[in-house]
Amino acid sequence: MEHEFYPTPISQIRKKEYPLLNQTTYLDHAGTTIYSRSLMNEFSNLMKENLLGNPHSKSPSSSLATHYVETARHRMLRFFRADPEHFDLIFVANATAAIKMVAEGVRDEPLWVGYHGDAHTSLVGLRQLASAGSRCFMNDTEVEQWLSQGPELPMQEKSKNAQTMGLFAYPGQSNMNGRRLPLDWPGRLRRAAARSNSQMYTLFDAAALVSSTQLDLSDHVNAPDFTALSFYKIFGFPDLGALIVRKESGHVLLKRSYFGGGTVEMVINGKGGVDAWHATRHSSLHEALEDGTGAFHSIASLHCAVDVQERLFGSMTQVSQHANHLASVLYDQMCAITHSNGRSMCVMYNSRTANYRDRKTQGPTIAFNVRDVRGRFIGKTSFEHISIKHGIQLRTGGVCNPGGIAQYLDLTAEDMRRGFATGLRCGNGIDEMEGKPTGIVRVSFGAMSSMRDVESFMNLLKILVDKEASWGPLQVTEDASEGGHATEMTPQMSEKHDLGSSNSSHSQTNFTKQKRKSGRIQATFRRLMCF
Repeated sequence: MEHEFYPTPISQIRKKEYPLLNQTTYLDHAGTTIYSRSLMNEFSNLMKENLLGNPHSKSPSSSLATHYVETARHRMLRFFRADPEHFDLIFVANATAAIKMVAEGVRDEPLWVGYHGDAHTSLVGLRQLASAGSRCFMNDTEVEQWLSQGPELPMQEKSKNAQTMGLFAYPGQSNMNGRRLPLDWPGRLRRAAARSNSQMYTLFDAAALVSSTQLDLSDHVNAPDFTALSFYKIFGFPDLGALIVRKESGHVLLKRSYFGGGTVEMVINGKGGVDAWHATRHSSLHEALEDGTGAFHSIASLHCAVDVQERLFGSMTQVSQHANHLASVLYDQMCAITHSNGRSMCVMYNSRTANYRDRKTQGPTIAFNVRDVRGRFIGKTSFEHISIKHGIQLRTGGVCNPGGIAQYLDLTAEDMRRGFATGLRCGNGIDEMEGKPTGIVRVSFGAMSSMRDVESFMNLLKILVDKEASWGPLQVTEDASEGGHATEMTPQMSEKHDLGSSNSSHSQTNFTKQKRKSGRIQATFRRLMCF
């Protein structure tokens, strides 16, 4: 039964605004949510009825574009409950570009970086700039202990330079399994750093979090210094991101060396490099940091996006209630489904500290793998083939979360290096490594998801009850140092009733190494293929 959280029943919203969902079951809202028909129509009308020029001018069309950009900036700050007196918003391409903007500001400083083990790859990459060392906090407990001991300790261990800057980066929500992390860390870190007279800042990756809940920055004292996000995660369109900056911390970003068009008051080239000089704009952070001409058409579309979002769904709180309700229903059903021999079908990768009925600890994302009747994993690539065949769109693989994948799949650093040496690459279809899965299956819900999506996915799982995989080889012939690729085979599935029999080939290692004289490696993988 569909619970209604919106002003209009979700069935009516989907019929009018999302007709393409009648042809498919879309379960990858953590990747991007879906844009509505009204949003595209209203944006089209905005473009047809207004002449927008390059904002870096004073013509009527340019002034109109500037108006749309600046009002959108303030509107999005209000959307995230961020007071413009205390925050500025810089438009960027996406959340990763926002993270790189922070990196540009701190890269020339003696830098220590701490990052959470559940971080997206884009956050992990910050460690490459850490001239004063870095630390991966493997879990929340390590972060809590670090905060209680004093955040200056890791920096002192790595560098005696009193000017060392610290940057602690973590996600608001795991993009792998939807677990939501504590929101009080930035404020606690700021207070602890003040007591020890340390330069310590927080970079908060809100990309996964904002897709299905309200980001609330109303408490500027305890808010993150830098918050990265993508708007397409919320509205489906435009393909645009933002970096929200506490103005008290904005000076950090102004230390960058590069400057671009629109961010300077004057530039002198200098003859032969002599007398080269420039003066950066300082009237606002966004004027000093938004290089070149911004994506002003896309920025203007945010007005349409917010209007339509509020009209259809009411608020992000209602979206959160709706999406989490669907996720909790599906999670319970996935935990309950078994083969007739009593084996659980789904191996769930969720945190013991999270609960799908508690929106403070868990978002509407489910990470898992599927086992056949004999208890063997159905490879993620094979399961995706099955899903596509049955009209279901989801995400599989490492989902750009190396720490989460390693933790939940029990993959050691040695395991991963050995796999890489023998051809394992992100997305190349190698689904098992010495009996362990190399990735996961992920389903996620959004504002326009419905109980029909839950039912469609469970119907797929029911098809696989008591099925046993028939095996087929997967050849990887590319040089491992250059990155192998998998050749696909037609998926097959068989039903076996004699559960007492066994075949030793089924338990063989998923790949074997054969070195060629040319130095190229051929690995033969036994992978479950089914439909």
